[in-house]
Amino acid sequence: MDKTILTIPGDLPGLSYSLTVLRFAGTDPTAPTAYLQAALHGNELPGVAALHVLIPKLKAAEAEGRLKGSITVVPFANPIGLNQFQWDDHQGRFFYGNRTNFNRAFALIDRPDPALLAVPDDASCDRRLKATLQGLALDADLVLDLHCDNEGPNYLYMPAELWPHSADLAAALDCAAVLTFEGGTDASFDEAAFRPHLASGNFERRVVATVELKGVHDVGPETARKDGEGIYRFLVGRGAIADPSAAPVGPFTGKGVPQSYVEMVRAPVGGMAFFHVKPGDVVKAGQLVAELIPVPGDVSAVAPVHAAAPGLVLTRVLARAIRVGDDLVKIVGDKRSATAKDGGALET
Repeated sequence: MDKTILTIPGDLPGLSYSLTVLRFAGTDPTAPTAYLQAALHGNELPGVAALHVLIPKLKAAEAEGRLKGSITVVPFANPIGLNQFQWDDHQGRFFYGNRTNFNRAFALIDRPDPALLAVPDDASCDRRLKATLQGLALDADLVLDLHCDNEGPNYLYMPAELWPHSADLAAALDCAAVLTFEGGTDASFDEAAFRPHLASGNFERRVVATVELKGVHDVGPETARKDGEGIYRFLVGRGAIADPSAAPVGPFTGKGVPQSYVEMVRAPVGGMAFFHVKPGDVVKAGQLVAELIPVPGDVSAVAPVHAAAPGLVLTRVLARAIRVGDDLVKIVGDKRSATAKDGGALET
């Protein structure tokens, strides 16, 4: 394993950020290569936990000559967001300098040419970080960006062109759903990692996915072991690692649908939330999902929230103090949602 620490200059003198990159050298130039990163949103640690389990397995495979394809791992992909705190509250989703989501506004280039990722001398540190991450992933066949949701099971986002032949990743991670997108997602990392290869085809060899590993509080030895071993089994199945002892990946049994099939249930008023469903529940059209309580003690002021269509409750927010318009739950249906929008990401 080769460990490199890259320096991302800060926006003022005396400030810089360290990005640790681990490279594992494969022995077969024809084998698929992989790039794995976690915590692009700096406070999302389930992916870091999974890599904590995976990295020793990669070290062993490399030492024993079983690593066929080269693999690059960035355990903490966002040292800027990792260090953003407001008092005791970790703020890792948006860059303080310009309020941009760390998983938006990546460069969309039309071919895998590193020169297209060059940034000007006056670029802010978040732009430098994004260009660096894109460059590290540029030539990889398998690109996994490990995130998490508030509450929920494992699930994936990926370009529609890569589905269903990426179902092995969803199966290896026991995903409840795969949400595919066509066109843009506001220049998220997965879109930017896939766009340079769109014209070349050969999609069956390629996997690019945002991997949502359960909820933000699901950080511990059992979930880490299951997710780390799932990624390892996926890499074995794809031929990046040789390991006859690894359990084969079974069939995917979850829902694979366009992300336009997701109903984003939002709060009609602000207040305290009482939820009546949890992730994994299957709801009917019109079923009570939550109640918003703007005036405690005033039953007449309670605002019920119902599911517009039947489907699987995929995720739920952690917050119980809710602003008007806030997301409450995602429900995955079997047809286009009435709340669907054409283009862009589901969330900001």
